[in-house]
Amino acid sequence: MTAELSGWTHVYSGKVRDLYVPSATMTDDDTWTGDPLATSPEVLVVASDRVSAFDHVLEPGIPGKGELLTTLSLWWFDQLQVPNHLIADHGLDGASRIPAAVAGRSMLVRTLDMYPVECVVRGYLTGSGWKEYQASQTVCGIPLPAGLQNGDRLPEPIYTPAWKAPLGEHDENISYERTVELVGADVAAELRALSLQIFTDASAIAEAHGLILADTKFEFGADRETGVTRLGDEVLTSDSSRYWDAAAYAVGSTPEARMASFDKQIVRDWLAANWDQQGTPPELPAEIVEQTAARYRELLGRLTAL
Repeated sequence: MTAELSGWTHVYSGKVRDLYVPSATMTDDDTWTGDPLATSPEVLVVASDRVSAFDHVLEPGIPGKGELLTTLSLWWFDQLQVPNHLIADHGLDGASRIPAAVAGRSMLVRTLDMYPVECVVRGYLTGSGWKEYQASQTVCGIPLPAGLQNGDRLPEPIYTPAWKAPLGEHDENISYERTVELVGADVAAELRALSLQIFTDASAIAEAHGLILADTKFEFGADRETGVTRLGDEVLTSDSSRYWDAAAYAVGSTPEARMASFDKQIVRDWLAANWDQQGTPPELPAEIVEQTAARYRELLGRLTAL
């Protein structure tokens, strides 16, 4: 259920976020025959409490998750030296334009022409990468040294892009060559370079707060006025990234002990153990919901000291 917001018209919902455009950009009779994002210069991005895993939206949501993700994204945007999609006055006049009903979990952003690529960077061997490595000693087709174990740090971060699938479809890992086909050689090279640089910078910041950034994904788009590539969507949140406790990693004797996570890995692990990925996912137990919310809150506190 999306919120009715005065002055804003809901135009799209993803797995977690709802998008609104100023109602003034819609037709007088409030109907639309085209894409409202194609003409609106700005978008209100509202983060819900919905949680997704394995390309499915799960029930129930994580209480307070939307505000936690938004607060963390805004903090990271301030740390990173890269153009982003926030409207320049977001913290001043821009914030005052956000309806009270969604304050704290919304961002006012410029509309970008988004590239259909999820820019994934992996610094450690885990998750689906570990499964592939066991079978072929590769991750997304990239050869890696022999002898690595689950949770090991990679010799250097690797860029493993994915095609961003429409809602209800599975995202698909793709080769770098395929990204060139999708967005052109110059943009593909820029996305790779930006992703690796942001990951390196963010990893250093996380390390200073006693955290390991194991992997993450970024989304970029072109500024419609200048053509500049800007960082969009959320950034470096508990939903889009894997964070581990650095102290636990240093002394852990098992992968589970080393990879004490501050993200939705709790949800992934429970779902993997209780669902065969066929049909509708089961409802999350209350204890899994609370544990996940607590880890999200702890990550935000450790990074921002809030």
